[in-house]
Amino acid sequence: MPSKRTYKVIGLMSGTSLDGIDLVYVEFQKNHQWHFNLRQCTTLPYSTKWRQTLTDLHRQPIATIRRTEREYSLLLSQCLNDFMQGHSLQPDIIASHGHTVWHQPDNGITLQIGDGHILQSMTKTPIVCDFRSQDVRLGGQGAPLVPIGDQLLFGEYTYCLNLGGFSNLSFSKNDQRRAFDICPTNMALNLYAKKLGKEYDENGQMARSGELIPNLLDHLNALDYYQMLPPKSLGKEWFEAVFLPVVEANDRPSKDVLRTLCEHIAIQIGKACPDGTTLVTGGGAHNSFLMELIRSKSDSHFEIPETKLVDYKEALIFGLLGVLNIRGEVNCLASVTGASRDSVGGRQFH
Repeated sequence: MPSKRTYKVIGLMSGTSLDGIDLVYVEFQKNHQWHFNLRQCTTLPYSTKWRQTLTDLHRQPIATIRRTEREYSLLLSQCLNDFMQGHSLQPDIIASHGHTVWHQPDNGITLQIGDGHILQSMTKTPIVCDFRSQDVRLGGQGAPLVPIGDQLLFGEYTYCLNLGGFSNLSFSKNDQRRAFDICPTNMALNLYAKKLGKEYDENGQMARSGELIPNLLDHLNALDYYQMLPPKSLGKEWFEAVFLPVVEANDRPSKDVLRTLCEHIAIQIGKACPDGTTLVTGGGAHNSFLMELIRSKSDSHFEIPETKLVDYKEALIFGLLGVLNIRGEVNCLASVTGASRDSVGGRQFH
């Protein structure tokens, strides 16, 4: 398989938002450079029970985590088999990110559940999984892993911007890929949309109706994180301990907070992507008011691709990481993670 030029791959991803399991079927081709054809994609929502189980899993004893991993692996296997049978697919490999339970790289700990042995035996397809552990053993953060895919598949853009729970960015500088988290995005916006009775602020309509809160904007822009130089990253802990208390210290209506958050996000993204061309993916790309503000703060040309790529770019790139693994090629960049060297991340199960 490593000598092939075309690879048929399923990429499987479950993010921290717990909206569901992302599945993509993609064909990769290697000529002088990598090309892809995103053929099928779907998100299978979690049941209420599974969402609650995964939300609480990091607090459970190891025996409970191991038992849950077996049940979760069977769930993933069923989803994969239904996806393959429903679309008559016969992939060369399945690349599974699984679901993150623990990620404490500074303590040498990372755990993504989704047992490769079970997935392989249930799907009768080679599996590549556990993409983060080796980088952590090499002293790296085990994240982000997507920038190598940005480099190989979307290298014509100056920046690749993802508007997810946090905004993050990858770009090339001095022939090395760099990446960092910019600021809270959907994590903050969705929290305040829920205060107004919505799961999210569709097209930013509620934010558009609000008024700017100048002193809140000034306090957010003055947070220490924004003065730090990359590489740097954000987590839920920082959001809850540092960012939220600043936002909650004001007593203005939620629509005004949403308006101010959008302004803050746009300012920080404008500083991170000042020029060139920027590929925009992730759920925030659907927020038309946020995108208007971002474009007003930067001279960069922000390009939003087709909806499939906006919503499934991460699962697509994990498919590529699986292909690079079976080819024995670098899929984890020390320039991004801070590890002692580049590496070929992931374990194979045949």
